[in-house]
Amino acid sequence: MNVLQLKGITKEYQLGKSAVHALRGLDLDVGQGEIVALMGPSGSGKSTLMHILGALDTPTGGTATFEGHDLQQLEERRLVELRGHKVGFVFQTFHLVPTLSAQRNVELPMVFSRIGKRERARRAQELLKRVGLADRAKHKPNELSGGERQRVAIARALANDPPVILADEPTGNLDSETGNSILDLLRRLCEEDGKTVVLVTHDPEAAAIAHRIIRLRDGRVVEETRNV
Repeated sequence: MNVLQLKGITKEYQLGKSAVHALRGLDLDVGQGEIVALMGPSGSGKSTLMHILGALDTPTGGTATFEGHDLQQLEERRLVELRGHKVGFVFQTFHLVPTLSAQRNVELPMVFSRIGKRERARRAQELLKRVGLADRAKHKPNELSGGERQRVAIARALANDPPVILADEPTGNLDSETGNSILDLLRRLCEEDGKTVVLVTHDPEAAAIAHRIIRLRDGRVVEETRNV
């Protein structure tokens, strides 16, 4: 079953009198429990595509569906709910709140979902244990290594148990050993939890965990390969 489906997606940005074509008639299907890597040079449309998949941006043309729902037809309230409960976002720069502990950062999405304090704490501790940071729950981001911060970010992305994880260059700021541990965690989320993972990366080692690699250039899919 396709969780994410894009048909004829275009995206244009107006810069003064000029139109920038970020995506040009792009088609993409992502199946449940699949890891898909998006690769391509800077400016190829990877991040724009990621934002459309996560309902953070709307296409200029074409149809984007999430679990069969046309995203362009959903009210803003439903889109907010989708972003909060159906998609977990992981970014290269972590986007953790510096004044909050690791546990409080993980709890944050659950606060907006109005989950009770005791249940938030229980689930946050469980997720930090899952990513190997049970003993770092009370530490703030500046007391953690880059790899630990990324693990906190992944735990936060899982807070509301979303079926889809969108990861934008999740190993970009990490050394190779730490990056490999993050990739192993993402792979296990797919294999053990059935999560669907879409990964934007420049790194061939990161792309190697994917079932499929989609290569973009100038807003179009130019190649699709399947890893054995």
